[in-house]
Amino acid sequence: MLEFYSSLEPEVKKTTVNWRIYKLVQEGVLNRIGRGKYSLGKGHTYIPEISNKLNSLYKKIKSDFPFLTVCLWNTLVLNEFMLHQPGRYYQLIEVDKDAMESVFYYLKDRDYTVFMEPSEQLIRRYMIDEKEAWIVKSLVSEAPIQLVDGIPTVTIEKLLVDIFCDSVIFNAQQGSEMNQIFNEAFEKYTISESKMLRYASRRRKKEELDNYLNETSKYRQHI
Repeated sequence: MLEFYSSLEPEVKKTTVNWRIYKLVQEGVLNRIGRGKYSLGKGHTYIPEISNKLNSLYKKIKSDFPFLTVCLWNTLVLNEFMLHQPGRYYQLIEVDKDAMESVFYYLKDRDYTVFMEPSEQLIRRYMIDEKEAWIVKSLVSEAPIQLVDGIPTVTIEKLLVDIFCDSVIFNAQQGSEMNQIFNEAFEKYTISESKMLRYASRRRKKEELDNYLNETSKYRQHI
């Protein structure tokens, strides 16, 4: 932004530019999406749908594991961004790594069709015929989550980074389909790239994601 204003007003001060940017953000003309990065217009926050099943499960988990950090979501929410709709969905229960086994057996004892961080081979052999299996995963520390109707669930940043980092569970969202998802997401919602990169760093994929975002920069309108 400083370079833009300097090209028009060579003598403009940085403090003046910062104040102008602040005013434009406050007025909704610009929306901050990362350090030094802005998009035009007011932001549109991504709010995933919470199914009755997830709502019910959260109440049970919260009652029996009151201090557990958890993130619940269904891969069905990805259909909003996809060109080809998969016929199989997963209910994802992400919890602290130390609590994974406890939650897994808790669900298994209650007759849920549940798997714990399944491998590609396990998915092919045992989950292929399950239309909506439950998966217990490790919740990465400092993952960007949000509360929707009181349920901790994914933000758009977490959703995109998870797809990028996990080609096993999100096998149906790889390749050209991932490009489609990123394209749609950036078109429809306000996305913080700095938040994405911080989370990707926690997943040790920051450099790869940064390169991918640079390659797909045509999808975004930065100022």
